[in-house]
Amino acid sequence: MRCSPFIYVLLMMLSLPASLFAQSNELKLDTGEEIYKAACIGCHGPNGKGQPESTLGFEKPPQFPDFSDCNGTTRERVFDWTATIHEGGPGRGFSEIMPSFSEALTLDQIKKVTDYIRSLCDDKTWPLGELNLPRPFFTEKAFPEDEWVLTTAVNTKSPGAVAGELIYERRFGARNQLEFAAPFGFFERDNRSWVGGLGDLVLGYKRVLFHSGGKGSILSLQGEVDMPTGNRTQNLGSGVTTFATFAAFGQRLPRFAFLQVQGGAELPTNTNKASQAVFIHTAVGKTFAQNRGFGRSWTPMVEFLADRDLETSARTNWDIVPEVQFSLSKRQHILASVGVRRPINNTFGRTTQLVFYVLWDWFDGSLREGW
Repeated sequence: MRCSPFIYVLLMMLSLPASLFAQSNELKLDTGEEIYKAACIGCHGPNGKGQPESTLGFEKPPQFPDFSDCNGTTRERVFDWTATIHEGGPGRGFSEIMPSFSEALTLDQIKKVTDYIRSLCDDKTWPLGELNLPRPFFTEKAFPEDEWVLTTAVNTKSPGAVAGELIYERRFGARNQLEFAAPFGFFERDNRSWVGGLGDLVLGYKRVLFHSGGKGSILSLQGEVDMPTGNRTQNLGSGVTTFATFAAFGQRLPRFAFLQVQGGAELPTNTNKASQAVFIHTAVGKTFAQNRGFGRSWTPMVEFLADRDLETSARTNWDIVPEVQFSLSKRQHILASVGVRRPINNTFGRTTQLVFYVLWDWFDGSLREGW
């Protein structure tokens, strides 16, 4: 007879602390493997792939993990594993089948369990989720992702302008990512009418060159091609094919702080229509979380942007972008960010912009899940 998930979880939660402490006298639960076998093996199986449903007595939820799958386990932070184990599935927008272990396990024991779970993937080519730093507006991340991102920038002064991008990122393998971006814009003309449409479509490829979980560092290289699909006369494109290349570096700092740097060049095939340019973007910030660190997160950060056309009379444009990213879903796979891009110099023709984005990490669940 198959019991309902509610009855199963209730019985499990009532019996779990006593069984753990009884085994604690025998095994002392000194290692992550011992704790896993005492507390987790009943659902997740001896190899982390999960017990069969005939043993579980209930149907596996769609997001039931396979801890031996490097593609799933490496991209998650130990902090996120800890929050799910401590708060239970509902605390992070996962299934109610997963109970809270806050009274059965100490944080030190949970840390040992997460370390053991991570060891079930022994392929070191996969960058760890700790290197998946928060996404700034203009500084490209080094970590490969599976995301949809919708960005928008609005001029705060006349002439009116709204510009944005719909970005699709798809990771494949341990270190690779494909990216497709469709920019769009709406601009106010001198006669107060508006014109708008799609800009130059972008196709990019990212490759992680180096990563170190111990040092907290990751370095990637990306190449892009901007195709002249936009209308140049309406300021919706350059009118020329442009190749771009850049390096992106991320560094974890103590207490959930971070530094990200991106530097590169834009190389149009016809310099009579568009100038070659170089740029360097830097972002620094720090993440905070509610509910003693286990709840929704918010990340204030600031970006410093430097861009210069490779022309004799050109000057370097400097911008500053204070911003804050915050999670919308409990699972933290749907995020939003809002900020202000403000020119520091060369302000003629460059106005302050209100910028914001919405991000969906589709690998972690659908738009309807995780709330």
